Amino acid sequence: MMKIQKFNALHQQATPLIICNVWDAASAKTAEKLHFSAIGTSSAAIASMLGYEDGEQMSFEELLFIVKRIAISSALPLTVDIEAGYSQDPLTTVAYIKSLVEAGVVGINIEDSKVNQTRALVDANSFAGYLSAIKGQLVKDQIDVFINVRTDTFLLGQEDALFETQKRAKLYEIAGADGLFVPCITKTADIAAVVKATAMPVNVMCMPDLPDFKSLTNLAVKRISMGNFLFDKLSSEFENTLNSILEDQSFKAVF
Repeated sequence: MMKIQKFNALHQQATPLIICNVWDAASAKTAEKLHFSAIGTSSAAIASMLGYEDGEQMSFEELLFIVKRIAISSALPLTVDIEAGYSQDPLTTVAYIKSLVEAGVVGINIEDSKVNQTRALVDANSFAGYLSAIKGQLVKDQIDVFINVRTDTFLLGQEDALFETQKRAKLYEIAGADGLFVPCITKTADIAAVVKATAMPVNVMCMPDLPDFKSLTNLAVKRISMGNFLFDKLSSEFENTLNSILEDQSFKAVF
């Protein structure tokens, strides 16, 4: 089975696909060692690692370099977060997606919000049109890649977030999306309503109040992501260890 076909099939299992979010070759190798089925980049983690804020502050070329190193280092199916597509021109975004596929990537995440000074949702119809143009060109060019569309309705605390998510799900499904990613959704009733509103596999993300994996399975969630939370936790532990070294004036905290 080709890697893209395997990745697509992972979204149709009885139990959700647990995506291990990675930021470099080392984290990708660890995910493979622990027998994860697939890995996905965290744009926020990679940006932080490179000294940038999240929101397309790093260049696409910098992202592509990291992605290539990850793809070379692991045989797992790899999906890449391309934030808001790095361009308002769908053909430019398609060119970026092509370069990722050439590097061995089987899926992308693309989000319907942009960061200027603050993050804000893009108009739903405009984003659906942009998405449709991307999908149409990919089909024309015979490029098979799983498009997971992230809607930031809950992440941004949108008024009537559930209704807005259901509306956007329908638009994005018609536009050609393969999956729907709803970060920061946590309430059981909301998750169930979103799953019911679309034929696309629904992806949720690690949050303090997110139900456990068994509950998410019962809700028919098909994909669970970790976001940048693992990277942030490791960074915090690194800081704590360094602080202990300075306080103890020894390396006992390392061992």
